[in-house]
Amino acid sequence: MNAVVSPAVVEVRRTIKATPAALFQAWLEPASIGTWMRPFDGTQTDATIDARVGGGYTLNMHTPRGVVAHHGEYVLIEPNAKLVFTWNSPHTGGDSLVTVTFTPVKGGTELVLVHEKLPADKVSPHNDGWNSGLDKLVAFAEARNP
Repeated sequence: MNAVVSPAVVEVRRTIKATPAALFQAWLEPASIGTWMRPFDGTQTDATIDARVGGGYTLNMHTPRGVVAHHGEYVLIEPNAKLVFTWNSPHTGGDSLVTVTFTPVKGGTELVLVHEKLPADKVSPHNDGWNSGLDKLVAFAEARNP
C-alpha cells in the first residue's frame, strides 16, 4: 500500500534555557542526539552523523518493541540558526522534510520544528513523537546549562 502525502504540517515550538549554539550542537553531535532523541519509551539511540550539506545521518532508536531506523540527508545547515534535512523512517513512506530553527530570545532560545511531507495518517503520531523528543531535549539542555 502506498502512503498518501498530506499537505498537513507538524509544527512544534519550545523555549529552552540554552543558547542557539548549544542546541544546534545537540542536533549534530552523535553522543548528544543519542541522549535526547528517544521519544516515548525509547531506551537508547545510536547516531551516525555527517554534518554537512549533502551529508547524511542515521538514528537507530531502540524501543521495547525493537529498533526503529531513521535516516536522511542535510539539505541546509546555517550554524546556530537553522537545520533542514530529509527524514525517512518506516513511518514516513519515503522522504519527508524537517526544518529546525533556533532563535535567540530573552533567557534562551526559541526552537521551532516543522515536519512536512508526511502521510496524512502519520501527522498525529509524528506530532506526539516530536513533542516527546523535544521534552527530552529541554531536559538535556537545561541539565547542561543550570
